[in-house]
Amino acid sequence: MSTERQQYSIENQAAAIAAYAHAHNLTIVRTYRDEGESGLRIKNRAGLSRLIEDVQGGNADFGHILVYDISRWGRFQDMDESAHYEFICRQAGVKVAYCAEQFDNDGSMLSSIVKNLKRVMAAEYSRDLSTKVHAGACRFARLGVTPGGPSIYGLHRILVDENLQPKGVVLKRGERKYLTTDHVRFGPGSDEEVAVVRWIFNEFLKVKSETAIARKLNKAAILTGTGGLWDGTAIGRLIRDERYIGNLIYNRSSHKLGTKLGPNPPDVWIRSEGCIEPIVDLEVFLKARQIIRQRRPNLSDEQMLSGLRRTLAKRGRLSPTVIDETPGLPSSTVYHRRFGSLRNAYRLIGYAGERNCDYVDSRQIWENLRTKLASDIASEVGKMGGRIRIGHPRGCMHVEGSASIVVRVARWFKTEGGCPKWSIQRQSRDPLPPGWIAAIRLAEDNKSVLDYVLLPTSGQERQQIRFSERARTKRAIEQFDTAHQLARSLSRRLTKKSRVSRAMPAPLSKRPKINQPKTKSGRARH
Repeated sequence: MSTERQQYSIENQAAAIAAYAHAHNLTIVRTYRDEGESGLRIKNRAGLSRLIEDVQGGNADFGHILVYDISRWGRFQDMDESAHYEFICRQAGVKVAYCAEQFDNDGSMLSSIVKNLKRVMAAEYSRDLSTKVHAGACRFARLGVTPGGPSIYGLHRILVDENLQPKGVVLKRGERKYLTTDHVRFGPGSDEEVAVVRWIFNEFLKVKSETAIARKLNKAAILTGTGGLWDGTAIGRLIRDERYIGNLIYNRSSHKLGTKLGPNPPDVWIRSEGCIEPIVDLEVFLKARQIIRQRRPNLSDEQMLSGLRRTLAKRGRLSPTVIDETPGLPSSTVYHRRFGSLRNAYRLIGYAGERNCDYVDSRQIWENLRTKLASDIASEVGKMGGRIRIGHPRGCMHVEGSASIVVRVARWFKTEGGCPKWSIQRQSRDPLPPGWIAAIRLAEDNKSVLDYVLLPTSGQERQQIRFSERARTKRAIEQFDTAHQLARSLSRRLTKKSRVSRAMPAPLSKRPKINQPKTKSGRARH
């Protein structure tokens, strides 16, 4: 939905499609919808993906697909992609009709010309909008307003009005401003967090090790802003962040129109100095920065590899932790960027490593398995009348009025006693929302599928969840032979819970006293 063009709301699209169906003596038998999703890619379009899958799989119990207009089918930047999905439907004997367009999609030369022109216009609209949004974000960044993003440890996001005057509201994690005239600025956080940030900087000047600092914080039970544990990477990001000395830097990286995130040259960065109340002394910050810069001299490939050989001879082994803790040696991240991966650097010095890294080559296989299972679950939930949106943590599926689902891979490994176990790694340090983990349990080769398991989540799970077959039985972790069985079982529970939740009246204390209009949102209806 565009805020300037309310005809793109789901309700208005539904009305136009219903009118078209009535005028052409058609009956609507099924609805595919993508609410609040970008039309740039099909990857995040669960509704359109299910539609194409049903057509290709022979499960289409309809002969027409009614779409509001060309832009609701998609704003794909490659016009051939949009034509490809329509061709799939037409090849299966299903006609695609655009209800609000002034032409009949009958395959004539005129309709083909107009249709392709409309596709170009839809793609160009996204490019033009992206340019305008980016220009607006840069303008606000120059004023010291954060264009977006979560709060950071030690700093809070503070709501300000159009004159940049504080409104006395601190936005919590996940909260966003409500009025378009409001903006968000950073300010000092709680006294406890500010004290921890200052301690981190002062401690870094002494020990010069991010990992050592993270270890001390975890031992003292001091959690990150998201409730997780500290590591060297998090400490390194904190020490390099200029927001702690009052400077806001924007546009250091970008990923416009769904492209991969990439760094931008410093000459296009947007700097706003002194726009945040500093919580770290400038002298301390500059000393910490100098320590980090001294670690990254302009070394050649051979000099970096020679440093690895000396460290291996001295320590007897190599690992990211060993590399990061060795004085005078570039960090493991620098080696990864220079040689593509640590495995490549190890290979060049003839070091096989203690850890089996074959899992790196299997990641694409796992991603394909996860995508397939997530699609099966979304399809089954949709058939039962449930609605899914993708949100935080990354890739989490939230079922409206019910629980949340995260799809993971359970990797096989063997303990010292020879007992096989499986490990599920969380992809984010943020706690999982209450709901379910649908996991693909892998066989011994960690490539083929053994079966599927379902685990309930409470938000208190560890970063890594491990279980054996015996523990699976004790912990009531359910097992399924196929992805379809898991998806059907999970969809029944979620949609049943959703129906019960909608049927229950809200407690009197929680009912709103004033009826406030709700914003209608949506992207496409098929």
